[in-house]
Amino acid sequence: MRLKDRVALVTGGGTGIGRATALLFAREGARVAITGRRKGPLEETVSAVGAAGGKAIMVKGDVSKAGDATETVKKTLDAFGRLDVLVNNAGVNYRPGGTVETDEDGWDVVMNINVKGIYLVSRAAVLEMRSGIGDSIINIASVFGLVGSAEAVAYCASKGAVINMTRSMALDLAGKKIRVNCICPGVVDTPRAREWIEKQGDTKAVAKELSALHPLGRMGEPEDIANACLFLASDEASWVTGAILPVGGGFTAR
Repeated sequence: MRLKDRVALVTGGGTGIGRATALLFAREGARVAITGRRKGPLEETVSAVGAAGGKAIMVKGDVSKAGDATETVKKTLDAFGRLDVLVNNAGVNYRPGGTVETDEDGWDVVMNINVKGIYLVSRAAVLEMRSGIGDSIINIASVFGLVGSAEAVAYCASKGAVINMTRSMALDLAGKKIRVNCICPGVVDTPRAREWIEKQGDTKAVAKELSALHPLGRMGEPEDIANACLFLASDEASWVTGAILPVGGGFTAR
């Protein structure tokens, strides 16, 4: 029960890394609020948490909208009375493309969700984080914020921004005893990744190629990232802030 009596808000909590994190946090004693743009997956996550004996609420919303970000935090407080942990997991890789192919609309969608969304939800949350025992914000970036990738200029730019935003936030909020850290996942086997793989045709070959990018020989599972989130949210990381943690099977070690 490493998060006993704490309240966590997980953005993008309907599927993949967000769902795995919500479920793990609930098992570790936290009450959990999740948000996202699709009602169905959110309801499924809340049901799964409840079936496991935990407590969770859902708030449908778009993190890139200031009003939705504020409302999500408000409803979390209304339900649970406090907020101790924020996991900024919501993200998108909309219309992947290179420098020439990426259009302005696609660029704006990626930046608004991946970067501005973290800023807006964090700003709303920080105003309510006052436990005094050391609150935690965890931003989910990507190994592609640490290294480049062809045909992903907006995505790489956004995740690089998240990494350096994390450092700045950590310095801004240290005096309030709010720790801010960043996880950089490798390629994780999420529904969104599976959808992309299936569009490539030979799914087994593509999955094998993606696995080979990681020296440990496999793609990540959502639970791999959730476990890292749990560490950074817990008292075990009480002297960790401003950290950029690659969780990618050795992807960045080459």
